[in-house]
Amino acid sequence: MSDDKKVVDFNEKRKQSIEQKRRTFERVVFQEFLGVYTVVDDQGSNFPIKLVDISKDGCQFQLPFSLKAKNQFKSGTEVTLKLYFTKGSYLPAVVTVRHASEYVDKDGDAWLRLGGEFDTSLPSFKAVSHFIDFIYQYAEFSCIDKGESKVFFL
Repeated sequence: MSDDKKVVDFNEKRKQSIEQKRRTFERVVFQEFLGVYTVVDDQGSNFPIKLVDISKDGCQFQLPFSLKAKNQFKSGTEVTLKLYFTKGSYLPAVVTVRHASEYVDKDGDAWLRLGGEFDTSLPSFKAVSHFIDFIYQYAEFSCIDKGESKVFFL
């Protein structure tokens, strides 16, 4: 076989496709369905944040940039997240910040983007873990609706 011919790794292409579907599904869930708030001060005030990415290891989220926020969210800081699936109830999760950076989105809005690790010892992490599993399974097994009328199961 000559060097100018490429060998296509179908497993790698499949992984890339699943990863793209997962990120698209996450954006819809995080923007349209799941409300996420964090408690960031001693008085217990809640501030809305944007969840960007999630995995079993941790998550990435952002909040509007301010110098106060930048100074408050240093590496090693524990942040309590409230994951709201309904108006009146939430799953608590604790994330230890590992990195923080400034981020400007396509609209020119400035954010403080944080990444951190979940505290997996909390009892509520079991439910969070199942939610994360669902996102990954959905990305792998969901189908794109192209309007066909074929029934796959009853």
